[in-house]
Amino acid sequence: MNSDWSVVITGEQWGHLRGHLFPGDGDEHGAILRCGIASSPRGTRLLVRDVVLALDGIDYVAGIRGYRKLTAEFVADNIDTCARESLAYIAVHNHGGIDSVDFSGTDMGSHERGYPALLDINAGVPVGALVFASNAVAGDIWTSDGKRHSASLRVVGRPQLSLTREPVPAKVADPTYDRQARIFGDRGQAILASSKVAVVGLGGIGSLIGEYLARLGVGELLYIDPDRLDPTNLPRVVGARRSDVVPLLQDESRPRWVRALGARFATQKVKVAARVARQASRKVQITTVARSVVETDVAALLTDCDHIFLAADSALARRLVNSVTHQYLIPNTQVGSKVSVIDGQIADIFSVSRMSIPGSGCLQCNGLIPAWKLTEEATSDVQRRRQRYIEDDDIHAPSVITLNAVAASRAVDDWLMTIGGLTQSGASADHWVSYHPLTDEVIEHEPAKSTGCPHCGPNRFALGDRAQLPTKPS
Repeated sequence: MNSDWSVVITGEQWGHLRGHLFPGDGDEHGAILRCGIASSPRGTRLLVRDVVLALDGIDYVAGIRGYRKLTAEFVADNIDTCARESLAYIAVHNHGGIDSVDFSGTDMGSHERGYPALLDINAGVPVGALVFASNAVAGDIWTSDGKRHSASLRVVGRPQLSLTREPVPAKVADPTYDRQARIFGDRGQAILASSKVAVVGLGGIGSLIGEYLARLGVGELLYIDPDRLDPTNLPRVVGARRSDVVPLLQDESRPRWVRALGARFATQKVKVAARVARQASRKVQITTVARSVVETDVAALLTDCDHIFLAADSALARRLVNSVTHQYLIPNTQVGSKVSVIDGQIADIFSVSRMSIPGSGCLQCNGLIPAWKLTEEATSDVQRRRQRYIEDDDIHAPSVITLNAVAASRAVDDWLMTIGGLTQSGASADHWVSYHPLTDEVIEHEPAKSTGCPHCGPNRFALGDRAQLPTKPS
């Protein structure tokens, strides 16, 4: 079988499914997963949209050839729904055991008798099965080209969890990372090395995040930002050099047209970030895109990442990343720092890190993508301008590297604890926290969730490639 397939499920869904399969009775139980599909060069992901639990004795009954089976009616109802909505159909049951599992001969015979017909009913959209042990999963996914694929399971919750057919030995970590491998272990370092992470916005905060990720040993980085450096970026953007801003042309004493020419020749922020990353890691793969993330082909690059750090304050960028998170089941962390000025006086200062897990409260649900700002950005060139918190476009927003560092460090720490499996079980799905240095307060926020939300609700959730993202043509 081919093994470049995975099933992705949210932490909440996994809690329901695991509780049903392993209630403590030592018996076998069943369910069906209805999944959206996302394909990329890294493989095919089946995104769990619905977990349909099979009721014991009603939907999951004694079998003729095997111990238990899903009833024909239960299968028919679910395959019809999948066919109607172009979703993949995955039957689920459990075996005994802990760290390894496989289908029985009876299971495989059942697949060979039934899955060709189900594949026809589902108009060629994949069908298949998963079998679970306590800490393991095996998959048998059938596709219209006549191939069968094994599959792993990824739980995008806090902590993050990956299940395979049997334990996969971790390579001994590169000695360069010895000090951090003492915390995360060889397996944790291997997770970092295999991760693909995006940073959207490479200004004061994003440049710090980019450097942190490279120094941690993340294997693949995607940097997206349309802007070039200007002289006011030098105190805050990691790795920025005076030569990057063409100081002879951008000096305040120069005529406006000369400064505009200098701005055109200044170094792109993504190139500065890539330079810093390559100084930190010889092995990191870096893709830089000096364009807006809301352009269709740029947004598509986000859809096979493992995590997205959003350090751009555009409402259009927030909406796009928010949609990717829930449509493709890819967690994101929105990061920022803000100095509010009212009548010339500082009213508030804070740094914020908001990690959003698919299926839980999102930026839209919590009023962080205001409609007025979307309208303004969609009808002007606001989204191309630098981040500002003051209405006058000729005045730069207040910003300090230390505030940015607080937000960036908290965001990357939360992500590290999550993927490294160090977040305690039972931790909230989302982690939103703000630091207010004027009052020395650290405030944790519990994000709200709206069931009818157009971003994290049923109109988009886990649809993968089947739905369009809120982008603009390139």
